[in-house]
Amino acid sequence: MANLSTTYMGIPLKNPLILGACNLTAKPEIIKKLETAGIAAVVYKSLFEEQIQLESLQLEEDLTEYEERAAEMTRLFPALEHAGPKEHLLNIKKLRESVSIPIIASLNAVYDVSWVEYAEELEKTGVDALEINLYSVPGYFEVTSGSIEEKQIEVIKAVKQAVKIPVSVKISPFYTNTLNFIKKVDEAGADAYVLFNRFFQPDIDINKEEFYYPWELTSEKDRMLSLRYAGLLYGNLDGDLCISRGIYTAEDVIRTILAGASVVQVVSTVYKNQPEVIADMIEGISKWMDGKKYGALDEFRGKLSRKSLKDPFAYRRAQYIDILSKSDEIFKKYPMV
Repeated sequence: MANLSTTYMGIPLKNPLILGACNLTAKPEIIKKLETAGIAAVVYKSLFEEQIQLESLQLEEDLTEYEERAAEMTRLFPALEHAGPKEHLLNIKKLRESVSIPIIASLNAVYDVSWVEYAEELEKTGVDALEINLYSVPGYFEVTSGSIEEKQIEVIKAVKQAVKIPVSVKISPFYTNTLNFIKKVDEAGADAYVLFNRFFQPDIDINKEEFYYPWELTSEKDRMLSLRYAGLLYGNLDGDLCISRGIYTAEDVIRTILAGASVVQVVSTVYKNQPEVIADMIEGISKWMDGKKYGALDEFRGKLSRKSLKDPFAYRRAQYIDILSKSDEIFKKYPMV
């Protein structure tokens, strides 16, 4: 029978399936089902600095709302300190103690000092690794791409220096040269790279004339950009590659490993197909490997990466031109009446 075991950031895993950061991680009963189904690790939902700051501000406003309504009133409520990330940290610690699989904390901060402070606090919960999420929305025209990248690299270096556990970096594909930036992340000491972030971009309700977020799952085709970058990066970095978008089936996982990924993160398929889908995916990978006579994942990992292929045009513009030359084939799939 095929051996699906692998390692991620030096952490032994029984298979390459990791539950990505999402609200499901805050539901112990769901995590238990996923553990039973065979999930290899869990990324706990992200600690957002903005959420802590807003909650702290809201608490202060609530406590001072009725102060000084009369001359003699100076303080209606006793001074209270907001709990900050304490509840989040406590929940991670409880999860770490309740399951036997590795737990990875996730962090999304804003200020340099906050990245380090929260990273250190998350490490104290006993988690096996830390995933930091890099996402910058420029608010000013004069901010350069170089300055954004430099700041993010400094964050990675500071976090790596502050903690002893492995650190993965979850990034977006929106860099001038994503390959160049990931190489810099690698040189900064990151242990893994998660391709890619899914951003919560708002849409517009034209009837209410306001912003809203359409809560939709990722598309199975979302994996394609990550696959391409995994194939380009494999064999050129010290850290591991993880694909996190559009992974629904065993076939999707196999594709990522052929491209060069060490592991995948799944979320949408669990929402859509329930925790039991993990067992189906594991079974599907095993059957495929048995049919191909592969005994372990390393036997075909990166087989279709740029480094392994002899075709020099597989990841170059010539492939794009070849596709365009056959563009009329689309009418076979979508005939026009």
